[in-house]
Amino acid sequence: MPKGKGPQGKRITLKVAKNSVRVLFNGRRRLELGKMGIAIFPKSILELADVEELDLSRNMLKKIPNTIEKFQNLMWLDLHSNQIDELPAEIGTLQNLTYLNLCNNKLTTKGLPEELTHLKNLRILNLGLNCLETVPTTLGALRELVELGLFDNALTIIPKSVKKLPKLERLNVKRNPLPEFAEEDEPIDTIKRIESLYLVEKKDLCGPCLQTCQGERDELHKLEDATPGPSEKPSFSSLTTPNSTARDNQEEWRIK
Repeated sequence: MPKGKGPQGKRITLKVAKNSVRVLFNGRRRLELGKMGIAIFPKSILELADVEELDLSRNMLKKIPNTIEKFQNLMWLDLHSNQIDELPAEIGTLQNLTYLNLCNNKLTTKGLPEELTHLKNLRILNLGLNCLETVPTTLGALRELVELGLFDNALTIIPKSVKKLPKLERLNVKRNPLPEFAEEDEPIDTIKRIESLYLVEKKDLCGPCLQTCQGERDELHKLEDATPGPSEKPSFSSLTTPNSTARDNQEEWRIK
């Protein structure tokens, strides 16, 4: 290997690229080059720059060249699970882009160009599993964002401009050193406990107040009778295990 050069990876010829184009149910053409051992952005695919979707995920890419601007028809771009540490400013020229997955790379805050905010039609942006220490406040300009993934970074604050995006429905910030998640929440007591102390006589209460007090007292007695003893373990067999659902949702989000 020549000095100063990294791995070349698999060479993608124009023939290989053409054979990797798939027509989807919605009529879009997707160039599928995921998990092919690509280390350098293939120049050959510039001949297919009119595709609407491009999948270069799960490769060894470190850089995305400025020639990405040739793909003006792109609506869907998947670059997850590479080694990308910065994006070119030309990424902001892809005005039709609605989906951009950059999860599981080596992006830093400096590696996010300001031009990223030019993607006015972007609806889904995944920046999870990177090396971000801050979120640019300019991301608040992406007014069409519906989903934003920021999980597994080094974030200590989420800008208000991002939190208040008008169409944002899903914001994933799990596993960041955010102050609001620094301390564990106090365990929630799932049994409603009524602690009332009556210091008046019945004759001093009006009718409605007397009924309310008697009702709460009866409720308290029912709870006392229903409380399991030391040897009795309450059974919650009908409940769904939350961790299993969370795990499935997390996996689905990571592979988008």
